[in-house]
Amino acid sequence: MKITWLGHSGFRIEIEGAVLLIDPWLSGNPAFPETRRAEALAGATHVLISHGHGDHSADAVAITRELGIPCVGIYDLMTYWQEHEGLDVVGFNKGGTVDLNGARVTMVAASHSSCFWEEGRPVYAGTESGFMIAGEGHTIYFSGDTDIMADMAWMGEYHRPDIGILAAGGHFTMDMDRAAFAARKYFDFKTVIPCHYRTFPLLEQSAEALAQGLPGVQVIEPEVLHPIVI
Repeated sequence: MKITWLGHSGFRIEIEGAVLLIDPWLSGNPAFPETRRAEALAGATHVLISHGHGDHSADAVAITRELGIPCVGIYDLMTYWQEHEGLDVVGFNKGGTVDLNGARVTMVAASHSSCFWEEGRPVYAGTESGFMIAGEGHTIYFSGDTDIMADMAWMGEYHRPDIGILAAGGHFTMDMDRAAFAARKYFDFKTVIPCHYRTFPLLEQSAEALAQGLPGVQVIEPEVLHPIVI
């Protein structure tokens, strides 16, 4: 399995027979070198979107069209894109599981908001979500944009993820301290990868507090386009 950060909350995950592009915001992302776009997209099988905000979904339509692959996410947003953009989509909802080339992806709750902007107005985009991604003997919890939630208790007990990709930049999501608290209280991660940080000065720039709050857990500060091999 390979987990590759695309900057901000974007990831490329190679698992089972799937190459998942999760929240691949590349165009205008100050953390992503656009000259390496082809490298990031090569061989992708699915685009997976956690919610409608532009720093997660802005490139989804273009990438899905360019590569001729399905876009996967909450039913409301996928149906909108299918009808208005002609995309090939897989729409599902919380508690649902889809098989993406052998990777089993379950949608779980997040606590945030979700819309996109069209003609100067916010458009409803379904609700925000996270994902449990199971394959190759591992389960990854991709938190999506969220704060701490009581739902994390049953999610950790039921899905037992060993890898956490946690939004932890603060201001819009959990910060590093809150993410560490959630990981300690609700999960038994072996590896934690922070995201949604370092992109803008408004966000946290270091994961030191996360690492300090999770003794015994491998906390990996990712580097853009440097694969993490699990």
